[in-house]
Amino acid sequence: MNSLVEPCTIGDRSAPSRVLFGPHETNLGRGRAFSGRHTAYYLRRAAGGCGVIVTETASVHASDWPYERAPLAAGCGPGWAEIAQAVHEHGSLAIAGLGHTGSQGSSAYSQSALWAPSRVPDVASRELPMELTGTEITALIGGFGSAAAIAVEAGMDGVELNAGQHSLLRQFGSGLTNLRGDEWGTDKLKLLREVIGAVRHRLGDRLLGLRFCGDELAPWAGITPEHAVDQVRELADSIDYLVVVRGSAMAGSATRPDLHTEPGFNIELCRQLRAAVGNTVPVVLQGSVVDPGQAQWALDDGVADLVEMTRAQLADPDLVRKTRAGIQPRPCGLSNAKCLVRDNRNPIISCAVEPRTGYETVDPEPVVPAQATEALVVGGGPAGLEAARVLATAGHRVRLVERTGQLGGALRLAALVGGRARLAGFADWLVDRVTELGVEIHTGTEATLSDVDNAELVLLATGSSPGRREFTALADAVVLDDAEFYTRILAGYEPRELLPSGSILVHDPVGGPVGVGTAELLASHGLPTAIVTPDQVVGTQLAITGDLAEANARLQRAGVVLHKGTLLREVSPDRAVLENRFTGATREIDCAAVLHCGHRLPEETLAGERPELPKAGDCVAPRTVHEAVLEGRRAALALMTSHQLPVSTV
Repeated sequence: MNSLVEPCTIGDRSAPSRVLFGPHETNLGRGRAFSGRHTAYYLRRAAGGCGVIVTETASVHASDWPYERAPLAAGCGPGWAEIAQAVHEHGSLAIAGLGHTGSQGSSAYSQSALWAPSRVPDVASRELPMELTGTEITALIGGFGSAAAIAVEAGMDGVELNAGQHSLLRQFGSGLTNLRGDEWGTDKLKLLREVIGAVRHRLGDRLLGLRFCGDELAPWAGITPEHAVDQVRELADSIDYLVVVRGSAMAGSATRPDLHTEPGFNIELCRQLRAAVGNTVPVVLQGSVVDPGQAQWALDDGVADLVEMTRAQLADPDLVRKTRAGIQPRPCGLSNAKCLVRDNRNPIISCAVEPRTGYETVDPEPVVPAQATEALVVGGGPAGLEAARVLATAGHRVRLVERTGQLGGALRLAALVGGRARLAGFADWLVDRVTELGVEIHTGTEATLSDVDNAELVLLATGSSPGRREFTALADAVVLDDAEFYTRILAGYEPRELLPSGSILVHDPVGGPVGVGTAELLASHGLPTAIVTPDQVVGTQLAITGDLAEANARLQRAGVVLHKGTLLREVSPDRAVLENRFTGATREIDCAAVLHCGHRLPEETLAGERPELPKAGDCVAPRTVHEAVLEGRRAALALMTSHQLPVSTV
């Protein structure tokens, strides 16, 4: 049996585990080169036991500039050398990701036409690319070869070619985008074979991996699993490992979906392609695998030889080390909220549940505590739980007081929103950790000023309270805030028990996951549901997580009525008045109740009495779990520092 966390052999090289950290955008670069932050980022995963680390995909030709800080292979030698040296200290293999995004790139930075096999507009950007001539194809093949040579000179263990999502190599292999009548179109694998040959010539004894799309999810013209079986059989003898992925420009979010898609979605596709290549080449399973148990099952069941667990190692870089020791890693919620960074905001890669990710060079160095003291944390949501965990890990005696009957705070409520149940796993993990650390927990207890004044260290994480409503609710109108609604659901009530019969209107002035998920939840219970938003598209903030298109499709399939570009002005017992945001025209609709999914405000009862006390999370400003965890950790560290108390590893 192949163990996930034990060494394995790829080609003539050994990796310390069968876990792969795949290539992904980080925005950690300096210009178009790898930076010291990249080195620290990959080093941290190697130290945690990762077997194979594939660096952020570098463009092999200057014509490709898909995002502002996208690495360009010609300038990546020094960065690759630093990364290779750091990763090798822990025995991990360092592989250089190489690619060209073609028509799925961007012309905003290069200010030149996008490259493509044919003049087919990209379905996302709608931009028409140029069709490559023989001259550009020759330059592209040479670019892959030159990039491989630079990686070898830098000491990398090999390269991984991207013929998956955002890939010109995939575009040449697909009937969706390759309409050519010449040799590069009639033989759709010709370019990939030529690139593999050019790269192999420059690699020597180094590894050559291939990230290959086995299903474009566009069977009318795209690559299908049946096509892919024949293709990988032809390519297997020329590569050292194969990563099976899915997706195309027609299904951009399919390669890296959010928590609405079950983990392991590529299992059957991977099984098919592994059967096609037999024992010729090791095959890697990719597809939101974040649970070591599922990864081990995939190995045991013959699905794959290695497992890519990229987002799992964003949530916990020590995943392999902890799995070996029988310790539960910090769970990944697959929300994409902080790790999907290829957008015009240029955010730094991070993780919703592990804020240190991407900031490995920023955190203070821990020291071993010399003494302990008593600390009081008020509030048992994610900010309070993380603060208590940090303080208790540092050896301090911690008492945590939560006014409700359950720990987890707003995170428990968020997990009840339609499609977001995975979030509860992180709340459970935090509760398990503080319990193991011996934190004294009091639920159903309201902290008093006396409690605060008698504690040596105090940290407030008291959460939020209902925010302002920008509409008028007339007498006897049924209006519930989302937190109130989900608190009752958490207590065991069904939506039908909480709402009157008739049409339910979800008011979503935020455009985030709560409004959309609430509408989905109500519709799934058979309630006639509508959603009103001031935006032109429902759930605009879901573009950040890659769920925008899918969310709107789910709403329409569920029969939810969409009122876009619309303001809610007034609610009566059976009607709601809506106003067109642009024209000011008003109209009335049937409405038995409103679920208000708006912004909330900080809960300031104790903070108002003791404004000097440190605060964290929603009682500072209600935002997401990422900010709650980040501020809970920072506040705990700052509290110990301000009292000249030592800090341990957190």
